[in-house]
Amino acid sequence: QVQLVESGGGLVQAGNSLRLSCALSGRAFNSYTMGWFRQAPGKEREFVAAITSDGSANYADSVKGRFTISRDSAKSTVYLQMNSLKPEDTADYYCAARHVAWSRWEYWGQGTQVTVSS
Repeated sequence: QVQLVESGGGLVQAGNSLRLSCALSGRAFNSYTMGWFRQAPGKEREFVAAITSDGSANYADSVKGRFTISRDSAKSTVYLQMNSLKPEDTADYYCAARHVAWSRWEYWGQGTQVTVSS
């Protein structure tokens, strides 16, 4: 089975940066589209960013221009570089994997908490 392990969350001041990492194990990394989702307190889970095995990326409008998703095939790891962080970015962030042949996000990480203070 695929396992996803996130790291890199923490407490930062507004305007600063943070980088999240998510390592995949158990299956071939290049068979999966990788994504990041987040859930703020009292709110629904929302899509943040995704990247395909060939490097094509897309972002939610709320983070476009501030966040960058990337992947390192040698390390089977996807990253989310978060710049110009705002208090509104405070949430639990989850890494997810979707096989190239599937329409659903099949695998999820345990989550990592990001808190942005004013």
